[in-house]
Amino acid sequence: MKMTKKFDDLNKTFNVSNEIVETKVKTIEKKIDEIEEVSNDLKKDYEYTRGNLYAIIEKGQEALNGILELAQESEMPRAYEVAGQLIKNVADATDKLIDLQKKLKDIDETKSSKGPTNVTNALFVGSTAELSKLLKNQFTEDKDNK
Repeated sequence: MKMTKKFDDLNKTFNVSNEIVETKVKTIEKKIDEIEEVSNDLKKDYEYTRGNLYAIIEKGQEALNGILELAQESEMPRAYEVAGQLIKNVADATDKLIDLQKKLKDIDETKSSKGPTNVTNALFVGSTAELSKLLKNQFTEDKDNK
């Protein structure tokens, strides 16, 4: 297929042919079912982990109350040392619960912050004088054709 004469000079300048090349666009689509399945698994894992952390914290608090009673009655340094370690473990579990919330929020933000799917840019490589000349020639050719 031959293009109009107004582009022949450009074709010679850029050493290209005047054939129209069809572009093939590949689209990558994820199946909706797969996305929903991953989302459901994430939700299940979150709820399971959250439930376990709550159970660990509750049991840790019960154990802490018992060890503190024992430490006060026996007045043994080792009992107080164990109570201190248990306090640290319960505090770590509560920190993990907060970290779990933060990780889930980060995952949700990552899902929702997708970039643009199609970006189309037009680019002219040349000087402003060449662009001006090209536009002027095109304008005069358009006038002549009317």
